[in-house]
Amino acid sequence: MATPRFRRVIGAVNIGSFRISAMILGVTETKEMVVLGSSHRASQGIRRGYITDMRAATYAIRDAVERAEKNAGTSVSGVWIACAGAGLGSRVSKVEIPIDGRRIEEDDIEHLLYAARDHIQPDGRMVLHAQPAHYTLDGAHGVTDPTGLHAESLGVDVHVMLADGAPVKNLIEAVQSAHLDVEGVVASPLAASYACLTREQRELGVALIEVGGDVTNISVHAGGMLLGMKALQRGSADITDAIASSFGIRRFQAERLKCVSGSAIATPSDHREMIPVGGPGDDEKAVFARGADDKNRIARAELVSVVTGRLAQLTDEIGKALKEMGFAGSKAGQVVITGGGAELAGIAEYAQSALGHPVRIGKPPALTGLPEAHATPGFATLAGLCLYAADDPVDIRSIGPRYQPTARYSGTVKFTRVLKALKEYF
Repeated sequence: MATPRFRRVIGAVNIGSFRISAMILGVTETKEMVVLGSSHRASQGIRRGYITDMRAATYAIRDAVERAEKNAGTSVSGVWIACAGAGLGSRVSKVEIPIDGRRIEEDDIEHLLYAARDHIQPDGRMVLHAQPAHYTLDGAHGVTDPTGLHAESLGVDVHVMLADGAPVKNLIEAVQSAHLDVEGVVASPLAASYACLTREQRELGVALIEVGGDVTNISVHAGGMLLGMKALQRGSADITDAIASSFGIRRFQAERLKCVSGSAIATPSDHREMIPVGGPGDDEKAVFARGADDKNRIARAELVSVVTGRLAQLTDEIGKALKEMGFAGSKAGQVVITGGGAELAGIAEYAQSALGHPVRIGKPPALTGLPEAHATPGFATLAGLCLYAADDPVDIRSIGPRYQPTARYSGTVKFTRVLKALKEYF
């Protein structure tokens, strides 16, 4: 069988607080996407989405990329990176221009998008994305392509994603110090949505919960675009720390306990089941758990109690954030949970009960060449980065000044509150 010819090779790095993962994706002449190589390693120099040690972070990024390159049998000079912290924020702006009943041409659309550039209000922050979500004709929403239609006015809803400048610059510098160019910085919730959500879900309304090691990003999508988001300074690492603190053991022991025996759902047999705290290869740094028997075992019920106790705090904050963004009652839809924290056994059932919404786990799509170990929720954002780069969505900041605006634009409204946008689309 002939080796496929790739017209484009994409490199991506997800810089998380728990792990740094890298992927190299090839896009064929027929637009088929093939994972050429992927890898991951323990994170260093990153805490809650922020660079805390530039040298350590740079080394970890370079190491993750080199492993992916070795698996792929090829190298990359530049990568797309995800931004999970940095005070991410989202807003929607609406711009209209008069058409006076005539037929809409491509020039009108370009004119509109160029005009929309003037209405990006960063307020001293860095703009990560400024993308047209959909168009409006005489105020009617949901128009994907207005070319050839007649209208009195043509409008566009632009989704703008903002971040604090300094943390993003630190991420970029860490990657550049690893001798890699930065092709683009993508907000983590947006990247994860490319991997976990369908177009129909984004139209009807869905909440995406990305549970990382130190940060949980909550984003609400409707009308085909991301309407609002909130970042919580909590994640799956907080559950690990609670286990370590409750049983007086080391973090690596607590992490293993959580992954191997932890669960968000209690069962009647948990009180009778004794689980070992130690594991193969434990050295002198491993310690006996508080309350363990002479074989260093604890009742599974005690572990589940600690897990659910900390998980209750997280889901409580998630529920409050969803209500603040208008995702409640009859206006709410499905909730999708992804990220490394979504790999905890029983978390979907627990979240469904706690949030009162149908919940499913979001995983990367079935890409050719994707290793089974990386076809899990913890690598959804990484896969989404590659899918975003392959899609290469329009950013209005790239629209050139072919026209000098001569018309006066009317009906310009900036959605200063995400709640207004949510009410409009739900």
